[in-house]
Amino acid sequence: MEERMKAEINHLIEMLQDRQTEDGSWRFCFEGPPMTDAYMIILLRSLEINDEELIHQLAHRIQSKQCENGTWKLYEDEEEGNLSATIEAYYALLYSGYKQQEDLDMRMAKQFIMKKGGLNQATSLTKMMLAVTGQLPWPKFFPVPIEMILLPQSFPINFFDFVGYARVHMAPMLIVADQKFVLKGKETPNLSHLLNHRVSDNDYFEEFRSGSMSFITQSIKRLIGLPSELHRMALEKANRFMIGRIEPNGTLYSYFSATFLMIFSLLALGYSKDDPVIQNAVRGLKSLQCSNDHIQNSPSTVWDTSLISHALQTAGVESSSPTIQKANYYLLQKQHYRYGDWAIHNPYVLPGGWGFSDSNTMNPDVDDTTAALRAIKNTASQSPPIRQSWFRGMKWALSMQNHDGGWPAFEKNTDKKILKLVPIDGAEAASIDPSTADLTGRTMEFLGRDARLNLYHPQIKSGVNWLVENQETNGAWYGRWGVSYIYGTWAAITGMRAVGVKRDHTSVEKGVQWLKSIQNKDGGWGESCQSDIEKNYVPLSFSTPSQTAWALDALISVYSGPTEEINRGIDCLLYQLHERGQGFTYPTGAGLPGSFYIYYHSYNYIWPLLTLSRYVEKYHSQLD
Repeated sequence: MEERMKAEINHLIEMLQDRQTEDGSWRFCFEGPPMTDAYMIILLRSLEINDEELIHQLAHRIQSKQCENGTWKLYEDEEEGNLSATIEAYYALLYSGYKQQEDLDMRMAKQFIMKKGGLNQATSLTKMMLAVTGQLPWPKFFPVPIEMILLPQSFPINFFDFVGYARVHMAPMLIVADQKFVLKGKETPNLSHLLNHRVSDNDYFEEFRSGSMSFITQSIKRLIGLPSELHRMALEKANRFMIGRIEPNGTLYSYFSATFLMIFSLLALGYSKDDPVIQNAVRGLKSLQCSNDHIQNSPSTVWDTSLISHALQTAGVESSSPTIQKANYYLLQKQHYRYGDWAIHNPYVLPGGWGFSDSNTMNPDVDDTTAALRAIKNTASQSPPIRQSWFRGMKWALSMQNHDGGWPAFEKNTDKKILKLVPIDGAEAASIDPSTADLTGRTMEFLGRDARLNLYHPQIKSGVNWLVENQETNGAWYGRWGVSYIYGTWAAITGMRAVGVKRDHTSVEKGVQWLKSIQNKDGGWGESCQSDIEKNYVPLSFSTPSQTAWALDALISVYSGPTEEINRGIDCLLYQLHERGQGFTYPTGAGLPGSFYIYYHSYNYIWPLLTLSRYVEKYHSQLD
């Protein structure tokens, strides 16, 4: 097994070095559900931009993802299919002109949609898309008045209580809902055959209306000014909010979904289809296409580059090598030096973080920042400019710790529980950015392993306390940005171990026992995306390379010598990397519970390389 491990490490190193681009980055695909491909077709047809080659590519790809029962799924083991994904794919294929209602596969999709309640039962984002393209009337499924954007930050609930990725979706939603905007042309398909008139959503958000909605309405009444003037001011402020957050590539915060909504909201405000802002946004969305024709929601270039560079260095690639030097140069160009919305809740620190996508300039996050800092750490001691960047980034990451001791992803202390009632599906994850086990654990793993901080540091102590207090009774931790309990438990254990928590600590032991208890018969680990929805561990019938690597890395951080469980896991991991079975393409990244899961094309290489390298590094004397 030792020879197989070293051979696989060398193979992964060579493969990744070959995949590096000229600018020093790695550009693997960030593959989500069919939503982005479908929305791109719908947008191009709605704007009468007949980019037939792109539309044909996307239609072909959407069709290739249809299941035998006529549905589209978010993940392989999703029961039956996903209603919103099926509606979006069905609509896009009709709009593309390459499929007809009478086709057998389309009739099967229609049957599933109607069985599940029709268009009326789709998610909020799908309903919004259907409404702006004339397929659903503008009901009260998004009852938030646009004047909410005028509420000052001193109010108990205001627009900036929402996390940034929620705000950039809410602003255009507020505009199109307020204007009841519809863009419908001669070629727009008619989906009235998918409406279920027996279903109503009038009472769907009654709890919201009687709770936070009532509070928001009362707050708006306290604003000084004529209703018509306040309404005009709100529309103008929403417009300025969006325009001020457009990235250099024309997209809103580098998100496809937010940019899609922005384009329709700008049209609702009177912008022409030919306006440079809209044309640049469309070009930006086209630039999100990756090598397999998929339109990415937000390319993972900075994330992948940071993780790969770090994994290569862990595997023995010298920091002075051209591969790492080129990656460092790229990453240093992507460090943020402008203030973004993160500074609203964290005003007393200089910018210095990193974002997720190549085009991010104002929306850094903690995970990407610590990932980039890991990557450049080995050369920071040799170069004063890099050392300066490293310390600036570390100070920013430290400053982002929440009051409760944990770390969020994007914005500090944006965790008001009442915002979970906002009428957006998955509002708990979509509206706020609370501390999570994965962010807290991974941040502490960086601070302990690379910044040499330990339990004597008050912030580290607070972070450990948060993890201990938020451990599940079965010993696991829930991970927000990966699937799901394996991800969170891996991050928590490796984080605590890196800052000096002993292996016999009760929380560590419970976490380790839980990981061992869910090991598959083949020696690997596999967890379903369904865990993220049920908030309870749901196993897969097969193992995945990334989840196997995460579990192994956690166990390696605890045991001084290889155990039977670890060796079985390593054997399974090596097998997975060669056989590339069904677990190879299973999504193990999480975006929005129940709506968006990610197959990171890079994950099958990054995490196995890191884990195999750590195994060899820690146990090499016992392998001779």
